[in-house]
Amino acid sequence: MKIFFSILIFLSISHFSWSQVRSLTEGQTPGKGKVESLDWLVGYWVGTGFGGECEEVWMPAKDSHMIGTFRFWENGKLVFSEFMNLIQDGESVTIKLKHFSSDLTGWEEKEEWTVFQLIELGEQKVWFNGMTIEREGDQLIYQLNISEGTETKTETLTFSKKAH
Repeated sequence: MKIFFSILIFLSISHFSWSQVRSLTEGQTPGKGKVESLDWLVGYWVGTGFGGECEEVWMPAKDSHMIGTFRFWENGKLVFSEFMNLIQDGESVTIKLKHFSSDLTGWEEKEEWTVFQLIELGEQKVWFNGMTIEREGDQLIYQLNISEGTETKTETLTFSKKAH
């Protein structure tokens, strides 16, 4: 009986963790929201994820854009960085980003971006297609679905707000 409850708890936790990241279904209209409603992201954040260390900076919204940068390093070496633009997209919000290797070689083609469309915007939690961001006090938690071939896994990045 103990084994049954252990399995049930594990499956419940696994399902809960997986369900934290949502996806738009084909043809589904993105959620409604305003860039300015994401002002709780503004700041300098440091933390961990992908098996290394991370930093992220979000600037306040200007002209319906919030600009951010991200960098990831492992064993003291820069692995990649990102330039992020949270934009007002009609009645919705979209994150467009580009990845760069440590030598600034772009991962995406010149005219292409990695795009996350809004699903739902809460008070201090936002669900994008394939990514969830939540603020809990001075912590920022990202859950991101990453596909490798036919397999999808959820990566968690945890940041703490830092003074300059």
